[in-house]
Amino acid sequence: MSWDETRSVMAGEGEDSKKGFRLFGILDVQTPCAREAVLQGAGGSVVTGLLHFLATSRVRRSFDVGFAGFMLTTLASWWYCRFNRAQLRVQQRLVQDGLKNKVAFEGTSWDPETQTPPRP
Repeated sequence: MSWDETRSVMAGEGEDSKKGFRLFGILDVQTPCAREAVLQGAGGSVVTGLLHFLATSRVRRSFDVGFAGFMLTTLASWWYCRFNRAQLRVQQRLVQDGLKNKVAFEGTSWDPETQTPPRP
């Protein structure tokens, strides 16, 4: 394994670039969170369509409600996943910057571990 591959695996970059799935057997989707969003959307579609059919016994309208449930569930779960991934990336960046600062300031007068706290 080369240095670049090791660095990308450690940074978590290699996970998303290699993961993917085929939608309808032809589309190769590699967007992070897309697979989970489509699967959750399918579940939401079945639940909303079936519940509407049991409540009203209207087949065509139940299909429409199921399709709307698919769209809403897919978009909501994709947005939620992407939002959590963005938060995780920000936290990882803060930790990496903190580690860089710790290494850079270790043993200097700016090292927070060697400074004595002010007395009240």
